[in-house]
This record gives sequence, structure tokens and C-alpha cells, in this order.
Amino acid sequence: MVQKKTESERAEPKRGRGRPRAYDAADALARARDTFWQGGYSATTLDDLSAAMGMNRPSLYGAFGDKHALYLATLERYIEVSRAAMDDALSGPLPLAQALLRIYELALALYYRPGGPATGCFLTGTAVVEALSDEAVRQILADGLRVFDRSFEARLVRAQRSGELAADADPASLARIASAILHSLAIRSRAGDARSSLRATAEAGVALICGHRAAAAKP
Repeated sequence: MVQKKTESERAEPKRGRGRPRAYDAADALARARDTFWQGGYSATTLDDLSAAMGMNRPSLYGAFGDKHALYLATLERYIEVSRAAMDDALSGPLPLAQALLRIYELALALYYRPGGPATGCFLTGTAVVEALSDEAVRQILADGLRVFDRSFEARLVRAQRSGELAADADPASLARIASAILHSLAIRSRAGDARSSLRATAEAGVALICGHRAAAAKP
């Protein structure tokens, strides 16, 4: 959902086939993630993954197991990194509206990569399709969505305690709205909506969430 790229992910030098001498699991998972992200789980082959990760099949199997196990690992890693980035962005001193907009700006920066069409979110863009017939993927997807809800909810609870939200606001419900905005940005970016249009959508969503205080204060 929301991530900051590491130096190794940004550089991504080409490697020959076979297991690298200085094996980096995080880098390998990032390469596998991007391969699944581009082609989807079903259309991505082991040869695609082997080439992208710079690992031959025996090394790939030894490190991550089969294609399914590798895909699950990329989903779990994506959720972990996204949660950390969200918590970092939401835990600072920014007012609630600015903190929420910061999340959406980070997401749009991830979805709209230079040099190609918008990718959207890796989790919702690939796991939603596979979740229909794959219980393991469905469980990771559900857990991941709840993780993002909780990150939003924690910030909204803090906002309520500091007076940024009305005392009768429902942080859990507002958190799900905040997550729904994030999902909408991911889907619409991949569908071809302009980034400027989606930023306007994010701003409207933030105003809706933060406007609960003003609405509650009216007689």
C-alpha cells in the first residue's frame, strides 16, 4: 500500500543466473514481488522469477520453496513494509489531515512509477484475484487489510484524544473509510485515472474524515 524503496530496490543492477554470492533475501523478495506485480500470480512463471531474482531454480526452491510459497512471502513482506511506512507517517507531529494526506501521497507515488502505466497496489492488485480460490491468499489479504485499518485507527484515536475529532466520533469506522480511500486510489490508478484527479479524491476524503468534528459540533 504505502512503501519507501530501499537503495537496493532503486538501483536493481542486473545479475547473472544462479544464486548471488552475497545473497540478500529482502532484495530477492522485492524482485519477486515486482515480477508478480507486473504479470499477476497465474501468468508469472518460475522462469520469470528466476531471471528477475538472479537465481536458478534449485537456489530459488532452496531459499523460498515453490512459486506459491514465494508469492505468499512477497505478500507478507509487502504488508510488513507498508505497515511500517504507514505507522511512521502517522506517528509524527503532523495534524491529522496532513498525516492522512501524507499517506495518500506516498501511496500515489508508489502506484505511479515513472516509465510505465500505473501499477496500483500489489496486495489488492494481485491477491484479490487469487483469494477466490486460494484460502492462504484470502487469509493474508484479510489480515493485511485489517493491519492497515488498525494503523489508521490508532492515529484517529490519538486525534480524538487531542480534540482533532469529536468525542462521539467512531475511530474504527473512520479508519475503514480511510482504508477504502486508499483502495480506491489503488484501483483507479491502475484503471488509468490521472494522478491529479486521485489526489483531489484523497483531499476530499480527508476533508470528509476530518470534517466529522465540525458536523458533530452543529446543533
